Amino acid sequence: MRRKTRIGPSWLGLLVLLSLLLAACGGQTSGGSGGGGGGGGGSGAGTTWTLRTSGTSNSLFDVTYGNGTFVAVGNGGTILTSSNGTAWTAQTSGTSNNLRGVTYGNGTFVAVGDGGTILTSSNGTAWTAQTPGTSERLYGVAYGNGTFVAVGNGGTILTSSNGTAWTVQTPGTSNSLFDVTYGNGTFVAVGDGGTIRTSSNGTAWTRRTSGTSNWLFDVTYGNGTFVAVGDGGTIRTSSNGTAWMVQTSGTSNWLIGVTYGNGTFVAVGNGGTILTSSNGVSWTQRTSGTSNSLYGVTYGNGTFVAVGFNGAILTSP
Repeated sequence: MRRKTRIGPSWLGLLVLLSLLLAACGGQTSGGSGGGGGGGGGSGAGTTWTLRTSGTSNSLFDVTYGNGTFVAVGNGGTILTSSNGTAWTAQTSGTSNNLRGVTYGNGTFVAVGDGGTILTSSNGTAWTAQTPGTSERLYGVAYGNGTFVAVGNGGTILTSSNGTAWTVQTPGTSNSLFDVTYGNGTFVAVGDGGTIRTSSNGTAWTRRTSGTSNWLFDVTYGNGTFVAVGDGGTIRTSSNGTAWMVQTSGTSNWLIGVTYGNGTFVAVGNGGTILTSSNGVSWTQRTSGTSNSLYGVTYGNGTFVAVGFNGAILTSP
């Protein structure tokens, strides 16, 4: 499904929809064969990975860490929690909608998903449904500068100071936004067709040039650098969210999730792809031990946790 020739907007939309439907139904998107990257990343966390038992066959789309707890979310309203990334417990979400993004901030976990679903929890165990003001699918959520920002289908952007009351914002794009992060005083949202939008407050957004029409699925911030990843092994980096540079990943697989921790960027994707980098520029391919596609990754308590297709969970170290 990697694009090799020019296709019209309608076909692009259909491909995006097909990819997301496959993931929602537990299917894997296809990607090109991976290859080794350049030197990067240390010999510690992110280098070796161990498969864990999640207790579910539902695909897990995202994972976060906060308040001493990992929280993973996925198909059919699945929520799992763990204190160490090794032993996982299923929680009751109160929804059968797919949950696609989760974050932690201001003492609150916020999970988002299909049909405008927004759930909040102080501990990852007891969850409360909130009124989002939209029925659009929400893909990603982040916290920064006292504000939660959720993004989704058709350029949807919502903001909240507490995770409970949400306000619809004007994104300036109709392209779907797949993820958002906060760093260096700036929110950065990424999405369909290489879309990048930035904002200092979550309310007013500015279009940025990514230099690619590939879909950008995830974005993170660490060590003074924003890193965005996407289809065809796309990686873009920026020090300020405004000017973006092309990096070489060494793979043509879709990169779907990225995070930063312990001095290392970790990107994950199709076919169990895992790449690491100390600076976002030079990347090294790691052995994941799984062929399941990986959709999300986070860092907490000295451990990277990656999640994906068919309930896959991996940890490092």
